[in-house]
Amino acid sequence: MTAHDKATSDRVAHLAAIVLKRSAASKIEKELAASALAQHHTTKHTSAAIGKAAAHVLGDAHACAESKELEGSVLAQVRKLNGGSPQR
Repeated sequence: MTAHDKATSDRVAHLAAIVLKRSAASKIEKELAASALAQHHTTKHTSAAIGKAAAHVLGDAHACAESKELEGSVLAQVRKLNGGSPQR
């Protein structure tokens, strides 16, 4: 594994698929779900911009439970710069 060994699990990929199918999901929720799916079984990581968007969704009272769980996973996978904390 690489220094950044977090990966999108099968459960999170399933949640992402649910969010993408949900007609009431917002554009940002769908964008974040697509990001999570793009990282499933790949070496891709979450960008700082997507991480910031995920943090916004976590604070959104209207976001569904699946989205919030998904965004927590996306945030955990934000690429860290120089081994430090995620870029803000």
